[in-house]
Amino acid sequence: MINITHKSTTLRKAIAQAIVKVSSDETIAAVVNKTVPKGDVFEMAKVAGLFAAKRTADMIPDCHPLPVEFTSVNYEIKGLEIYVLVEIHTIYKTGVEVEAMHAASVVALTMYDMLKPIDKNISIEQIKLIEKKGGKTDYAKDKEQNLKAAVIVCSDSIASGQKEDQAGKVIIQKLEALKVSIEDYSIIPDEKEKIQSKLKGFVDAGMDMVIFTGGTGLSPKDVTPEAIRPLIEREVPGIEETIRSFGQARMPYSMLSRSVAGLIGNTLVLALPGSTKGAEESMDAIFPAVLHIFKVLEGPKYRH
Repeated sequence: MINITHKSTTLRKAIAQAIVKVSSDETIAAVVNKTVPKGDVFEMAKVAGLFAAKRTADMIPDCHPLPVEFTSVNYEIKGLEIYVLVEIHTIYKTGVEVEAMHAASVVALTMYDMLKPIDKNISIEQIKLIEKKGGKTDYAKDKEQNLKAAVIVCSDSIASGQKEDQAGKVIIQKLEALKVSIEDYSIIPDEKEKIQSKLKGFVDAGMDMVIFTGGTGLSPKDVTPEAIRPLIEREVPGIEETIRSFGQARMPYSMLSRSVAGLIGNTLVLALPGSTKGAEESMDAIFPAVLHIFKVLEGPKYRH
């Protein structure tokens, strides 16, 4: 199966349909009046659909097992066609569109099986996804903003050439994938004055984002939070909480990290861990959703 451990958990919804087409009004009447010999078609098929929704991962090899937290099965009769609509919700890292289509198809097959003794000309048509919400496409609009970013690596050993930077490069790759323009990439020592000087310069230049990596731990040289916090005008604690919560689910030492997030004017300032994995997971935790902050800053028409 595809690795989804880097994804964030969100509320995800999907609606799928299937159409069961019969050959006569008598068949429709039998369904509505519950006179089909095998029983109540709508209720039996609904039960089958509920089972199918929960067992999709057992049937489709590449589907992840996930918590199905709501399922509804509804019907609409249009002439000789019975429309099956299945809606599924989950709070998880991947969507439920396959679960919805699988359930809709099983509902339709159950109806076919129950009706075939009284109607030899039944067909199942148009099994398809009607709607999905909560995945990455819902946040794609936040990417299209022509944002500029500066990435600063805070490390004595990297600045002196003893080690090669990986964390900063990971951050840059993540930003470029979101179509954020990288205006500057710098490596500086763990020194409070140099950190503040860099930050002030980028803020004065109107940079949209200034992202630091390194110096957020608890060693004597880790001074990035102490350098940045006095300059922050508005803290955004939810970003820090999300980073630590995401990391803690993957590595218990994440509780020791002191990530920082806040605004100086309209510049978003982030201080992320210096380890490559820590920086990567922090980016996965908050992007692309964090880009919505710039639309909020533009004015009330974007707020919802």
